[in-house]
Amino acid sequence: MKRGSTLFLKTTVILMGIPVLALCLFRVPEIASYMAELYPDHTYLKYLVFIFFYATAIPFYFVLYQTFKLLRYIDKQVAFSEFSVAALKKIKQCALTISGLYVLGMPIFYLIAERDDAPGVIIVGLMMMIAALVITVFAAVLQKLLQEAIDIKSENDLTV
Repeated sequence: MKRGSTLFLKTTVILMGIPVLALCLFRVPEIASYMAELYPDHTYLKYLVFIFFYATAIPFYFVLYQTFKLLRYIDKQVAFSEFSVAALKKIKQCALTISGLYVLGMPIFYLIAERDDAPGVIIVGLMMMIAALVITVFAAVLQKLLQEAIDIKSENDLTV
């Protein structure tokens, strides 16, 4: 496989990180300040918003890094290796972590939706949680298929 065949996917992975970085730098402080305005008696909620969004950004960027590594394995023609299985396992674990963090962070979404009278905020949180679960399942299926392909390949190598 040519080295540049995954260039589009690598570019996409990099471009996926830019909007999340912009959100973390510009929108999260605004959301945290808005939360402090909604609940002036509970100033600690502002810090919970920071912790929640930044805690979900860390595994997101780790997933992007693992995806980039996986694309490099494809370029180096070692896609059917234990390295790829390990990268998919880490992607699965991080996506599950993100989903779990959104489960834990749903009260924040509820508090914003309740005070602001915007039930769509809860739906956004649920969509993020469900999207992370879908990625978890997809990575688990790919991990299992790749492991089976590696096992079949090693059996064929021993036969010849």
